Amino acid sequence: MTYRWETPASVWQEDERSGQFELLASEGLGRIDWQAHAPGRLPDVARLLGASLPTSCGCAPIYPEGFAFCPNCGKPLQRLPGTPSRQPGWWGAGGDAMLPRHVPHGLPVSSLPLGDSLEERPAAPHLGRCDLSMPVPPNSHCVFAAAHYGFPEQRLLALAHTRGVLQYWDPVGGLWHVMAPDEGAAGLAFTTSSYAWLPVLEPRRGEVAIVPTNGGLQRLWINPVSESYRTEPLLQAPLVAAPGVMRRHVACLIAPEGAVRLWGARVDIDAVEEYACPDVPASGWSRPIGYDGRLFWLHAQGQLAWRPGEAPQFTPWPPDWQPRLEFGGPTQSRDGRLWHIGHDGQGYSFLELGSERPETMPIDGARLGFANFLFRRGHPVVDEPWSGEHVEDLNQDDTLVLPLLRAFNNNRSQPSGLVLRMHKFTGRAEDALENRVIARTTVEWIGRRNVILDEAVRLARPLECVPFVYDGCLWLHHPDWNAMRGWRLEEQA
Repeated sequence: MTYRWETPASVWQEDERSGQFELLASEGLGRIDWQAHAPGRLPDVARLLGASLPTSCGCAPIYPEGFAFCPNCGKPLQRLPGTPSRQPGWWGAGGDAMLPRHVPHGLPVSSLPLGDSLEERPAAPHLGRCDLSMPVPPNSHCVFAAAHYGFPEQRLLALAHTRGVLQYWDPVGGLWHVMAPDEGAAGLAFTTSSYAWLPVLEPRRGEVAIVPTNGGLQRLWINPVSESYRTEPLLQAPLVAAPGVMRRHVACLIAPEGAVRLWGARVDIDAVEEYACPDVPASGWSRPIGYDGRLFWLHAQGQLAWRPGEAPQFTPWPPDWQPRLEFGGPTQSRDGRLWHIGHDGQGYSFLELGSERPETMPIDGARLGFANFLFRRGHPVVDEPWSGEHVEDLNQDDTLVLPLLRAFNNNRSQPSGLVLRMHKFTGRAEDALENRVIARTTVEWIGRRNVILDEAVRLARPLECVPFVYDGCLWLHHPDWNAMRGWRLEEQA
């Protein structure tokens, strides 16, 4: 005989003979495969559902939500919180929706106060080490998202978007799980251009994001109990570039019949509008950048700008001028205009974005960075993007700094953030960012105090380093490493 227990969000079944509880259904999770997946992950499942766990009794390994005592022996249980966490989520370095409008959205800029704690560590030249490590996901070329997805606790997802593999981190078990698609779920692979997903700020239970796929836009849902995911179609058409949001309008590039078009709609997928985009490339776009009321997509051949309610404008780059997209991204001048670095065959220059007749500003060397977080060689550029570097230490002339993440803080006169410093490198910046192996690289935080967080030996392809924030830690991932490195963000003792 079995007993049925109903909680506000779930339905459980109790076996009279064994006293074991089995989850039959839970809000937002779809089909539950309890016997196949849950028994080995009960501590994680209990925390996600807000269920109860035994403290001293051995009658059952898990109890329904709200149980304070074991119904068999009466011993007290551990009641886990059932309210969603308000911890800020992470949607990639370019997915922070909390930034003010005067900061370009879509670039590696975070509004989280990362420097407040990292700068409490011993300053350079002291060499630090990571506080924590985490195994890399089985499919290591991936993007990360950390949020509560409507559950009581934050969880980490790693999406290998080139293969369409979704991976879930079980922090209690210390294991990565590959999530299987439910019957009828769309594939998650997106290989046409750079990746960007659109987070859901107030998610329902299990709701993750709006994700681009090769076949269109999908709403992604996860079921951590059954280690599976499902999708809901929002737009079914071949996708050319990742979607972006501007003033409650979402837009992306599609190619339904081989010809590229811009598809736009309100965030609730209402009031759809489409525009033809003749002569626009069908692949190879950057993730969109939102600034000054417009979305920008950048390409080796030109820039596409779109303002909601207007037709998009594709502007090819000037003859013989090629952008250096791998150098970071657009930056701002003091008058608020957006600029991108490139090379005209003779030297580097900054080109104005979003203008039919763009200005150019020549510079005397490559600058790496984005959003006013710029470096020429090993020195910061602290005025206009084309200004000379600010030399504090001549010993840094033979280093090359690659910014990874800027932390935006209105209280700071100069930008701060996470960088890689490649030592004993005097060649071209383009060479360092490709397949050249750098003998020694330090991971540094540059701000009010410069802190060396860690060191990497024989680093290649530094652009594949992925920073993310999860569970109160700043993490750094590289596909070649066996473990991800983490630094706690609470104040140091």
